[in-house]
Amino acid sequence: MKQFLLSFLIAATLLFSCKENSVNNEITFKFVQVNDVYEIAPLSGGKFGGMARVAHVRDSIKKENPNTFLFMAGDFLNPSLLGTIKVDGERIYGKQMVEVMNAMEFDLTTFGNHEFDLNEEDLQKRLNESAFNWMTSNSRHKTQNGTVPFQVLKEKDATEVSDTFIFNIKDENGNEIKIGFLGVTIPSNPKDYVFYGDIYKESKRAYNELKDQVSIVFGLTHLEKEQDSLLLKKIPEIPLVMGGHEHYAMLVDVGESKIAKADANAKTIYIHTIKYNTKTKAIAINSELFFIDDKIASQPKVEAIVNKWVAILDLKIKEVIDDPNEVIYSAATPLDGTDSASRSIQTNLGDVITEAMSWAFQDDVDLALVNGGSIRVDDMLPTDVTSMDVFRVLPFGGGILKVEIKGALLKEVLDYGKLKRGTGAYLQRYNVSEDDQGDWLVGEKLIDLDKVYKVAFSDFLMKGYDIPFLTPENRGVLNVYNPTENESAYDIRKAIILYLKSLK
Repeated sequence: MKQFLLSFLIAATLLFSCKENSVNNEITFKFVQVNDVYEIAPLSGGKFGGMARVAHVRDSIKKENPNTFLFMAGDFLNPSLLGTIKVDGERIYGKQMVEVMNAMEFDLTTFGNHEFDLNEEDLQKRLNESAFNWMTSNSRHKTQNGTVPFQVLKEKDATEVSDTFIFNIKDENGNEIKIGFLGVTIPSNPKDYVFYGDIYKESKRAYNELKDQVSIVFGLTHLEKEQDSLLLKKIPEIPLVMGGHEHYAMLVDVGESKIAKADANAKTIYIHTIKYNTKTKAIAINSELFFIDDKIASQPKVEAIVNKWVAILDLKIKEVIDDPNEVIYSAATPLDGTDSASRSIQTNLGDVITEAMSWAFQDDVDLALVNGGSIRVDDMLPTDVTSMDVFRVLPFGGGILKVEIKGALLKEVLDYGKLKRGTGAYLQRYNVSEDDQGDWLVGEKLIDLDKVYKVAFSDFLMKGYDIPFLTPENRGVLNVYNPTENESAYDIRKAIILYLKSLK
């Protein structure tokens, strides 16, 4: 019996010792991830989102674990209604977001495609104002002196935007490791001043440069989900990609790795808890989708900055719209401007926008089409719609074009929009539908491939960004009419406001 008890005590001691050594060798750190954030203030009347709330959550986590890092996976400088207004004669173009992110003390960000909506001069200003780190493995600055890294220019020095990035982590047990990051951006926004390297070649190059310097390499990307998946198949050693571009939350397994994306506008964030054993090199990652809502407190410093910018918006918008809070339309139900709906199904807000596009040409068109990605509000509009709401929905603005197009090309456009369900290329439509067999109808008639149709297009669609083959140069496009400044179709927001007022 004594021998049994002795054996038991020895075994227990060894087991406890192994567990203790395992814990002592284990270092834990946390990532807080946001992506595709265009609104600094909460949405839906304060119910969801809000960067001051995100700041509070991150601060709370960091109090428990100092090795907590805050990441932005691209798309934050543009677009937003606030970004379109002018202060001291200059458009804001993301200045408000940089100020908020500085106060939040972001640790690392990468470029999204919408960062390059800004012209070269304005992007440089935002870079210079940034107190946080930028990183990109495939986006470069094209200059008269050649292609070089982007730079953050301060009064006394210039710092290159990093090709990769490394953090040193040390815990209270004395464990110390280095972790590395690579980041690539989807080349969907061609600009004269931007060079995009190949996503996969540049990722592989960056990984090879990092792997011998660090214990783990992570991804911080702004790509389509399928591109992230292929990246991980090519570099399976990366255990986690924190991504952006899609506007809805997902956690996708790719082999032993995973891709995480939160909902746009900080409706949700991802909190990743990573445990790394310095002896065995084992990695364990727990990813929690965390909802940002009105139950969460706001960090006072960030909230004060947000409130300042909201007050500026309220003041400045009155210079553009005489009465921005005038109710111009009362809907039977709230108009759905959420990203998930606008990019996947025909919505009641999509109905209103496209009907207004047709109305702007006195219904001298057969149908109207707008890409769901143009709708940026990511919110449910109240039943009492104001002019301000319309500007929030379409901060890009832009004109409505009347385009004469062959039926064969129109079918191809509609098919492509359907194929891209879930992305910004999905089409909101007026006077076009599918029959039970999935064939397209204009009005109540099947599309005639040889017929010429008049289509009201948002001008963005005709630039070939979302639908690559839809440009004025396509042989199926016979004529493009650009409205003049005194026509309602000159600005899609003006057309919608006038149309809704006509319904009262």
